[in-house]
Amino acid sequence: MKNYRAVLVGTGGIGEAHVRAVEFTQGRVSLVAACDIDPTRAQDFCAKFKIPTAHTDYASMLRAEKPDIVLIAAPPGLHAGMSIAAMEAGAWVMCEKPLCASLAEFDQIEAAEKRTGCHTASVFQMRFASSNTHVRSLLLAGTFGRPLVAVCNTLWFRDAAYYAVPWRGRWKTELGGPTMSQGIHTMDHLLHLFGAWTEVKAVADTLYHDIEVEDVSMALVKFANGARASIVNSTLCPRQETYLRLDCEKATVELTHLYAYKQENWKMTPADPATGADLTAAWEQFPPDVGSTHGAQLVTLVENMDHQTTPLTSGAEARRTLEFLTAIYKSAYTDLTVKCGSIQAGDPFYTALNGGMAPPRVKK
Repeated sequence: MKNYRAVLVGTGGIGEAHVRAVEFTQGRVSLVAACDIDPTRAQDFCAKFKIPTAHTDYASMLRAEKPDIVLIAAPPGLHAGMSIAAMEAGAWVMCEKPLCASLAEFDQIEAAEKRTGCHTASVFQMRFASSNTHVRSLLLAGTFGRPLVAVCNTLWFRDAAYYAVPWRGRWKTELGGPTMSQGIHTMDHLLHLFGAWTEVKAVADTLYHDIEVEDVSMALVKFANGARASIVNSTLCPRQETYLRLDCEKATVELTHLYAYKQENWKMTPADPATGADLTAAWEQFPPDVGSTHGAQLVTLVENMDHQTTPLTSGAEARRTLEFLTAIYKSAYTDLTVKCGSIQAGDPFYTALNGGMAPPRVKK
């Protein structure tokens, strides 16, 4: 099998996760360079992780290194342009969330995929844990019965120092608040497990932080299978928790964690003790435990490259999640129920997540 050359753009806090992801591939991927506009930070990062070359210009790095894979960990407002440039240089991309600023930008990325034959995969590592694959297979097999109700909460805390970073808290550069920057992972996870959504009704507010974007959103969702879900995304919660609960006819499945999970974070409660033994037996057939890491996703991307197949978190799957988040914003800022597929070219929310509308604010 071919080994792949990778470069990293962005050496901030999430950059180390991409370094560890490369290590997790056990030699299938080599990190040959890293780029940051701050030359000292780029040099220090490369020295710390023994990366051969430091760059300060993204375009020149692509020309010099000719990578097979580009790992993007730069600020969100740069993601779309960097992804397209990487594919045009012949590389596949694993890009941090949020992947892009709008459905219009996503369609530009998809056009570049078709033009170049390369792919851009959004980082949605919650999908790639081995325990999640097991739980999803049981759901799809009907082991738990029909999906009925879900709870999807991203209850996190971010202080003033977090939002003091110049690109955070702004529509143009962070692209959104906890709906887009924090809760995106758990909501994508929910969609991966429960399937197609059909409509959403939402609210979003800026209750506390001095920022342009929202610091809380809530949504009520209907799925194609008839199930309903409630969602809370927040950066206002001192006791932080990520919680996903799936109530089906025969069992409740729960996942409680913060930023990552393993098999031990899951719990299953049968509805009927008389048949619970059979459910428990199926439940306990977990494969060897691989957590929800960047490494698990990168290994899968390498397999896609080996076989020239479409990554799980690119194309229609990635667009579905972005469209869902866009619908939350549209519903919140128009007070309308938004149906899947209704946001098309010509709609202000197609070209901007907030449709050009400032979020409502509550003064402290």
